[in-house]
Amino acid sequence: MGERSDRAPLLDWEEIPSAEKPTDTDSQDRLSSPSNSLGTSGSSTPVLGWSCGPELTDGCGAPPASSINQSGADGTLCPGVEKHPSDSGPEDVPLEDRMLAWEEDEKDQIVSVFVVAFNTRTGNMLEWCLPKDMDLEGVEFKAIASGSHRVTTDFIYFRKGSYFGLACFANMAVESMAERGARMKSVGILSTSYTLLYRYMSFLEHQVRVQLQSPGHYSPLEAFFEDKRALLLPSGDNIVSVCPIHIWGASINHSMHPEMKITHPAGCMSQFIRFFGEQIMVLWKLALLRRRILIFSPPPVGVVCYRVYCCCCLANISMPGVGAAVPEFRPFFYVNVADIAALENELSYVACTTEKIFEEKRDLYDVYVDNQNVKTHREGLKPLLRISTADRDKYRKLTEQRKMLLYSQEENGDCVSSEEDLFILFFLEQNNQIFQTLSEVAASPDPTLTAESMRAMGLDPHGDRLFLLHLLEIYGFDTLLVSDQLCCS
Repeated sequence: MGERSDRAPLLDWEEIPSAEKPTDTDSQDRLSSPSNSLGTSGSSTPVLGWSCGPELTDGCGAPPASSINQSGADGTLCPGVEKHPSDSGPEDVPLEDRMLAWEEDEKDQIVSVFVVAFNTRTGNMLEWCLPKDMDLEGVEFKAIASGSHRVTTDFIYFRKGSYFGLACFANMAVESMAERGARMKSVGILSTSYTLLYRYMSFLEHQVRVQLQSPGHYSPLEAFFEDKRALLLPSGDNIVSVCPIHIWGASINHSMHPEMKITHPAGCMSQFIRFFGEQIMVLWKLALLRRRILIFSPPPVGVVCYRVYCCCCLANISMPGVGAAVPEFRPFFYVNVADIAALENELSYVACTTEKIFEEKRDLYDVYVDNQNVKTHREGLKPLLRISTADRDKYRKLTEQRKMLLYSQEENGDCVSSEEDLFILFFLEQNNQIFQTLSEVAASPDPTLTAESMRAMGLDPHGDRLFLLHLLEIYGFDTLLVSDQLCCS
């Protein structure tokens, strides 16, 4: 974050001084998808840039020793570790300076700020917003999720057209017959990218309390918008900025600022995997196949929005050229009935909802996740819900790596390695391994996938045969043949 602006003296909420190291890595995406592999570089990167609540704290963080190049807390490479070509940018500008400069360019991307209130007569309504001419139709149903009256606080990530939003909700008891004993409001923002929205979480949480206690007190929001407003292109074509590939590859090695851990998005990954257990391998395959995944949960919805983000991270691929014809795996975050028309046109997405009626809308999704229950109505996908031997091996390997990391942190006080980066990099490496093997087999004189080549991809020759066939079809490897020796178990 930059220095506090003298134009907005009320912005006493910024927590990260500019002198600190950068703590997040934006997505290498073309249209805001953390798992997108459709860009010109064909690359995709883990996104480490939004907020987890204090209940998701997991300790100190940065990269695991087992997955990525080692770096010290100061960002320099540890002895004996070879410098990666991506670690040096144009004119040998230090990585930290390049990352900081990029974040400085990215931080002021707020296109709107608004207040939504629940009215006992008319329901959710847009109470106030800037700019006044911003199209915010429907945002009142995104900023206050269906069923939110059952919780006291929540936060919601959502999508509004080409923008992404974050809103903080609060429910306060009042002695008012007109308000039926409760006042409910939500304060939110829209941005061109979701990866930096976490920076404003504490501000929004504070402001929604202000709006509940002192309705109509908008001056802090006006000052905030003046300070952080984005300069939009006249064409309105606001493609999300991405962190350059030569920056992200090395910047993930940076240790996080300890104070950021409780509000960092990657802090949700370990919670996500522990919540689903071995089922994470089923979600991994479905994400890699770019299926339409809808996650249901009653409020609060904030933690479920993190599951949307984590699902996208499972499908990261960083091999150039892979997935040129594959549908983009797009995060929609929270959706409600007003989003049905938009979802009907999506070929691939992951979203969450609090509205049970979506379960009946089978044409909108391929996979429905209710709590830890992953199910599908599509017969061709049902066999993929079974966990293969290779899946169990991968999950066991992931668990062992996590135990080793936690032991290192406890015994050696290691705060340079991150459990979250370990998880993200684990699946990135799995995906790259699969497509590297497929590319090598496709280029060989005999382009036939055998049991040996499947094992090289980390797949079960029997239990993962159907997954492999789906993968070949989705990613366009139509020149590869599958050995007849591979049969379903």
